Amino acid sequence: MPKMKTHRGAAKRFRKTGSGKLMRHRANSNHMFTGKSTKQKRPVRKDVAVSNVDSRRLKQLLPSL
Repeated sequence: MPKMKTHRGAAKRFRKTGSGKLMRHRANSNHMFTGKSTKQKRPVRKDVAVSNVDSRRLKQLLPSL
């Protein structure tokens, strides 16, 4: 049986915390900031945990994490 390979696209988008949670970036943080209020932009700076349903799928894509 060959080795499991990491899905490189997923590896660039997700990281694992010390407690084992998968973190992702929020959307709407790349451009057109002049049309967005500060209230919209502030929470976008922080990463957020991936939902439990999606984390099961990510474990297949990221076997080494």
